[in-house]
Amino acid sequence: MILASDVKYQLEELGYNVVGIVNNGKDAIKLTLETDPDVILMDIVIKGDIDGIETAQQINKLYNIPIIYTTAYFDEEILERAKKTEPYGYIIKPYQEGQIHTAILMAIHRHQQDQQIRKINL
Repeated sequence: MILASDVKYQLEELGYNVVGIVNNGKDAIKLTLETDPDVILMDIVIKGDIDGIETAQQINKLYNIPIIYTTAYFDEEILERAKKTEPYGYIIKPYQEGQIHTAILMAIHRHQQDQQIRKINL
């Protein structure tokens, strides 16, 4: 939670509105429902019955929100599981300055492009 608070501070300094920090999948899904964020930073290792990847799968079924994974672990099995959820980014901790900001900008841009393509294909 200390790292999450630090990231929140950095993002707010960049002008982002951080709608909340949670440490488990159930609360992440609930917060998503309540706030409809533009993007979600999802740690893969979280407390509770489901990890960040499974939480992202559930959020993807319910909402159309880009998710960027954050993790301290780089493991082929985890990466393969994460890829199946079609994340908009995957950032390995420790973060370098500007890395999260860049990932968010790219995720939002790609999401907007995906939305335009879906409209054209309808």
